[in-house]
Amino acid sequence: MASDDHPDPSAEEASTLSIGLNTLGWSAPLQWLRLGWRDFCRQPAIGLFYGLCFMAMGWGLFKVYEHAPAYTLALSAGFLLMGPFLCMGLYQVSMRLERGEPPGFIDSLAAWHTRTGQMAIFGGVLLILEMIWARASLVIFAVSFDGMPDLSGSLTKLIDPENLGFIVTYLCVGALFAGLIYAVSVISVPMILDKQVDAVTAGLVSMRLVLTQTGVMLLWGALITVLVVLAMLPWFAGLLVVGPVLGHASWHAYRAAVAH
Repeated sequence: MASDDHPDPSAEEASTLSIGLNTLGWSAPLQWLRLGWRDFCRQPAIGLFYGLCFMAMGWGLFKVYEHAPAYTLALSAGFLLMGPFLCMGLYQVSMRLERGEPPGFIDSLAAWHTRTGQMAIFGGVLLILEMIWARASLVIFAVSFDGMPDLSGSLTKLIDPENLGFIVTYLCVGALFAGLIYAVSVISVPMILDKQVDAVTAGLVSMRLVLTQTGVMLLWGALITVLVVLAMLPWFAGLLVVGPVLGHASWHAYRAAVAH
């Protein structure tokens, strides 16, 4: 019999597989966006606060780019790292609305309080992945340009056609890490918040969802990417609304995907 300090791996696997997944239709991502917009409209003040946080992250990255573009490209992965945790307050709001309970701003800020340990473990895993991604990005920069080029303040220097090899390599490596982080985290944080499961179980269930319903989850990931990129164009102003809407929508994605 396994002790509490050394849990039985087979028990963990059984726990992971015991969480059922629903079959998702191709229209599901659009439904999640609609529900996310509805939740945002019901609690716009809370949503706008988190939207401002997303905007601040964008502005911070832009300022860093003016001085260290190579590091900015690596740190941009932090959006994938911070996004699920920043959205935790939005998940809390959507959960309260779904249960017919009044959501509150302070309540959303303290959403992580009851799951501090598991969120710390999950955050540590994502942080390690982000650090590896950042290091890989810097290595690609150094190899492609025979050192760190001076690209400060000019994005056009980076996307010059002469740098096609660098661009392709960087995007391929970035897609690999982004896909891995997406697969591990797409429904993990709301699951930890709602079902009180451990971080490992949540991550494995999230990956199982992506691997078994790849088409729909790729569509959802593509919609998130397109909306975030478009929201960044006018000085990140679009994130004021797009950020919280996607946060609320991610809660509904979890609720639709996981059997309850």
